[in-house]
Amino acid sequence: MTKQIGLWIDHKRAVILTLNDNEFLQVVESGIGRHLRYRGLTRPRTPYSAQYQKGDDQLDKQYKGYLNKYYEKVIGMLRGADAVLIFGPGEAKHELKQRLEHRKDHTHIEGIESADKMTDRQIMAKVRKYFEEAGIKK
Repeated sequence: MTKQIGLWIDHKRAVILTLNDNEFLQVVESGIGRHLRYRGLTRPRTPYSAQYQKGDDQLDKQYKGYLNKYYEKVIGMLRGADAVLIFGPGEAKHELKQRLEHRKDHTHIEGIESADKMTDRQIMAKVRKYFEEAGIKK
């Protein structure tokens, strides 16, 4: 019995479909909005106020911290998979692939594809079709 996983991912949300004896759909939310808003950030009013505000690099570190937690949650759900299909819009799929390769987690990535926003049913249909055409038995 092989465990096949289809993963649609972007920076906001991941939809994970596990295929083995039965299908199991999980959704992971990153908690990151379109633009992160931080309390206390206002436009500087004096030339010296920049020293009292968070710099852009601090905001980037905070954003990366959120992404790290999100990716770790997703990777935890991929454990034990024999074949993984990763697809979705944007760069999140490539970032996750790099993390998986760096970890040497023995997760076999079957393929990476670009895909636009999809409903949960569309994701399920795509994953089923991909693994049927690939000839990987459940």
